[in-house]
Order: sequence, then structure tokens, then C-alpha cells
Amino acid sequence: MPSVPVPRDVDAFLARPNPAVVATLRPDGAPHTVPTWYDWDAGRILLNMDETRLRLRFLRHDPRAALTVLDNGSWYRHVSLIGRVVSIEDDSDLTDIDRLSVRYTGRPFARRDTKRVSAWLELERWHGWDGGGPWPTG
Repeated sequence: MPSVPVPRDVDAFLARPNPAVVATLRPDGAPHTVPTWYDWDAGRILLNMDETRLRLRFLRHDPRAALTVLDNGSWYRHVSLIGRVVSIEDDSDLTDIDRLSVRYTGRPFARRDTKRVSAWLELERWHGWDGGGPWPTG
């Protein structure tokens, strides 16, 4: 797996609001995956979740996580990012969830009555794939 930072093509790919799936680890070591919104910011990934989500409990127990980002136009192209959550903080003013919602929907987050939490995932390694082989090439 390539080390960080990611090349320019991957950086541009991650800057788009592509579909993504985050993987966390249950206390028994089993994986837990869910679709998620994300934002790519200077080599780190912003995630946000309702405070009741299992993935938040799992991240607090074990900060290791992975995010697979699928090309919105062709799911044969994807980038998987592996790292650790280095920060978990309350999103009390809903700034981060609004940032993600605007990125994906063009509007602030509609549901304003739940507590939200933001997590920053710092990359350790990554890999990309495009149908028949590694991406980007060269």
C-alpha cells in the first residue's frame, strides 16, 4: 500500500462528494461498516455522526478505521484510506454536519434536534483501484 501523502489525482478524487463506506472495529475485533458522508481536508478526513451511533462507541474504544470512497460515476474506481481517528469532538453548533450536508446536498443539515460528534481520521496508508488494476498508474 502506498504511503501518504496521496498523489494529485487521488487528492482531486477525494475532494469530490463521492459515496463512501466507513469501517470501524467492534470490541470483539469484528468489522462494522456503514455508508457515510466525508470531507477531505489537507490529508485528513472529517466524519460526523449522531452521538448514539455504534461507530462512535467503536471509535472511542479503538481509533483504527478505514474509509472506502467510490467513484460516483463508476464504482469500479475506488480509493481505500486506512488510519486512526486522532480527534473526537462534539459538533454542538452543527458546523461540521452542515459542512458535510452542503457538500453532498447543497443545503444545511435538516435535522437540528440531535447531538452530533465529529471525528478526524488521519491517514497512514491508502490504495486505489480502477477496474482491472491499481489506480492511479505511474
